[in-house]
Amino acid sequence: MKPLDNMTLNLVDSYMVNTCREMGLAMKRTAYSPIFNEGMDFSCVLFDRHGDLVSQADFVPSMVGSIIFAAGWTIQELGIDFFQPGDVVVHNDPYRGGCHIPEHMFIKPVYYADELVGFVANYAHITEIGGMAIGGFAADATDVHQEGLRIPPIKIVEGGELVRDVWKLVLANHRTPKTTWGDFHAMIGSLNVAEHRLTHLLERMGRDTVFQAQDQLIEYAERFMRAEIREIPDGEYEYFDTIEDDGVIPGKSYKIATRVVVNGDEVIVDFTGSDPQAAGAINCTYGVTASATYNAMLQVTDATIPRNVGCYRPIKLIAPPGTVVNVSYPGPEVGGNSEIHGRIVDLLLACLSGAIPERVAAATGGGSLNFLFGGTHPETGRFYAGYFFDGVGQGGNAAGDGHPMKSELGGNCPPVPIEVFESKYPFLTLERSFAVDSGGAGRHRGGHGARRCWRVMAPKVTVSAVMDRLVSDCPGLFGGLPGKRGALLYRRHGEPQFQTFMEAFGVASPGKFTGIEVEEGDEILIVAPGGGGYGSPLERPVEDVVEDVREGLVSIEAAARDYGVVVEAAGGRIELVEVIRERMAPQDAGPAPQRYPLRTANAPAGATTGRLRTRTPQPYETEMITCDVCGKVMPSDYWEVVDDAGSHRFCDAACERLYRDYWLPRYRPADAH
Repeated sequence: MKPLDNMTLNLVDSYMVNTCREMGLAMKRTAYSPIFNEGMDFSCVLFDRHGDLVSQADFVPSMVGSIIFAAGWTIQELGIDFFQPGDVVVHNDPYRGGCHIPEHMFIKPVYYADELVGFVANYAHITEIGGMAIGGFAADATDVHQEGLRIPPIKIVEGGELVRDVWKLVLANHRTPKTTWGDFHAMIGSLNVAEHRLTHLLERMGRDTVFQAQDQLIEYAERFMRAEIREIPDGEYEYFDTIEDDGVIPGKSYKIATRVVVNGDEVIVDFTGSDPQAAGAINCTYGVTASATYNAMLQVTDATIPRNVGCYRPIKLIAPPGTVVNVSYPGPEVGGNSEIHGRIVDLLLACLSGAIPERVAAATGGGSLNFLFGGTHPETGRFYAGYFFDGVGQGGNAAGDGHPMKSELGGNCPPVPIEVFESKYPFLTLERSFAVDSGGAGRHRGGHGARRCWRVMAPKVTVSAVMDRLVSDCPGLFGGLPGKRGALLYRRHGEPQFQTFMEAFGVASPGKFTGIEVEEGDEILIVAPGGGGYGSPLERPVEDVVEDVREGLVSIEAAARDYGVVVEAAGGRIELVEVIRERMAPQDAGPAPQRYPLRTANAPAGATTGRLRTRTPQPYETEMITCDVCGKVMPSDYWEVVDDAGSHRFCDAACERLYRDYWLPRYRPADAH
């Protein structure tokens, strides 16, 4: 078959991307909750007739990888023949490829001339899902069943008609059923928009042309990504980060270990060595870790690579099950997506800083600052539930300073405007300002965090939180200093001082707790962390430091201490006094990422030896079968290999090769060879 020309490929690709964007616009305009119509916490995608991702819009990066696995799991578990025209399937099971339990995926088959031609899907954060915490973030949950209603892949619409028994079951378990009803319908409406657009494309360009274009675009994206990876120097790049606590065991931290192996036109991202999964809800699912890995690689490669399954194929992931980067059932996981995804992105960028320093940034200021609340609204008498998130300081980079108050790297979601927030919820905003000195000092300083203070305007409000980076600072790069940690503080009505929630209520963590009651007149202060600095602060232009002081971003004290620039306030103006850098020694910026030569495989390349197996689990079975090398959960089919060490289960032949060529030479005990 003759290849299609570039113009045709661009037309099909642009049409599909715009369809995904239009899906998001439909959701934004018709949803009930502010997290949809203001925060846009959703993602919209198209799949081809095989169930492979062919297009997506630039909404929420944390859903980039997980929706591939969530949709793939759904199609494989149910089977192609399960789907009929007009059906919509929903699921939010984090162990079936999902992000975390508040995120619900809706998927609809598309038929043209009585033929299945693809699937349209969206993924969105539902504010209230039941469970022990109002708003869906049970920070101190120790079991997924405490986190909310877990839905396996089931039809919520069949043949174009609502499956009312499913709707009744779901809505009976959500505290704000009317809001869920509206948001679910917004999601279904966006699928209908995409179905109409996709059938129009087939009518306009023809079935064969569209199918061929989709196949070529996938092949092109894979070639493009491989070419980009070849530009990164071969080697092994290592770094680590630490989650401060889990909300359950006071002061217990968890290590995330990462090795990025660049070998020709492929990348292996290996999280072996990460700590066992936490008791509390800061674990990541496989989908979260995969999304963060893809997110990082997309940030350092060409932005014009088509966002389809092809661009992810050269990126291999190893996330050992039962660890903080790949939680095993029934471990809690609701905080991993919103708070740890961005930390993994920062970790990978730090690893790659030794190879491509001009393309990476210092660490951002942590996660989403998740703050949940609910109760009876004093004006309406109705129950409400709200989810607040905010931006943090972006890390400095080779091109310039980090942006202030930017959505964390997994979110891409704007915070709800103050006016909308106050019209929906019983809070009065007392302060919204930059946190002085929060951006890490550097040649290019980190972006600033901000302060946001509320007064409670209802007799009682129940609040919960999932926040990290309240104990540790945000690392800089290449001599840049860390960004300042954040804070979550509380002041009881009539008292002079703010306290941490640990001090005021005796919870196990300063930023992870569930179900605390606050009262009218009480105040809550959230201080967002700042981003890390990039390069030595002693190399920052003096005039930029003086301007930062004039703008109120850097204090007079920090200008002298961190930058060696002495200024004074005279007559209402900030004036330069002297530069003292020659008398200063560089400050300790903390441990640096490590780079090692590429280790070649000891095992010879050769044909795969496995065979495809199929299992049919019963509905009551909770066991999840994971790949013995990459850690991904497998719905039914798996690739079985038998060798001297026994029987192994892999995703496919590619994972068998990864096991043989990468995993065995590194991790198999010497006496097992």
